[in-house]
Amino acid sequence: MCRDVQEIFRATPPHKQVMIFSTTLAKEIRGTCKKFMAKPLEIFVDDTTKLTLHGLQQHYIKLEEIGKNRKLNELLNSLEFNQVIIFKKSVVQANKLDKLLVSCNFPSISIHSGLAQEEHISQYMAFKAFEKCILITTDIFGG
Repeated sequence: MCRDVQEIFRATPPHKQVMIFSTTLAKEIRGTCKKFMAKPLEIFVDDTTKLTLHGLQQHYIKLEEIGKNRKLNELLNSLEFNQVIIFKKSVVQANKLDKLLVSCNFPSISIHSGLAQEEHISQYMAFKAFEKCILITTDIFGG
């Protein structure tokens, strides 16, 4: 990962303005980024814990591909949640899962790089307003 960051910085013009936003920037990546910055400035949302998402629950379950949709359906039916974000590797996978969840009567929405900017905003606003409580997304800049 550090090597990727270095390659990106080296491929860009030497005189540039750089801003990096992350909720989980690893210490080694932070150090690599600072090497390429003249006067780095870090701003944290919450001084004591840097970033705290109160009440956040994260779940990681390792499954074979064939069992993922069934397990997701079980979890969505059994867990209490206000909102859920699901990350997929590709636009095709995100769209496919969105269609599956909608067919199972789950209020889902998909945001990915295949959408126009207006659609990104519209979909995001629907999620933010709790009109849809399940967001399926990819790396919206390239996924």
